[in-house]
Amino acid sequence: MAGTFELFVDEDSQIRFRLVMPDGHVLAVSGQFTDKQEAAAAIAEVRECAGTGLIRDVAPTPPGIVLAAAPHPRYTVRRSARRLGTVGAA
Repeated sequence: MAGTFELFVDEDSQIRFRLVMPDGHVLAVSGQFTDKQEAAAAIAEVRECAGTGLIRDVAPTPPGIVLAAAPHPRYTVRRSARRLGTVGAA
């Protein structure tokens, strides 16, 4: 089941929305909007880009954790099954 976008009025009397999971957990809260139409347009933008959004990790690495470097694609060992009957096969 999908989450729900809820429109609400904050303590500054501005419109906001929040994305709520089916179990009631709030995943995200928006910034302020002056009216419901602006909030609805922002929800449409979130719906459009959230499904295809990439993840960018900008959090610092916790102390004491060493990350292994990713293998260079040029030097990665590629293993594939050989087929009989191809050129060079005995």
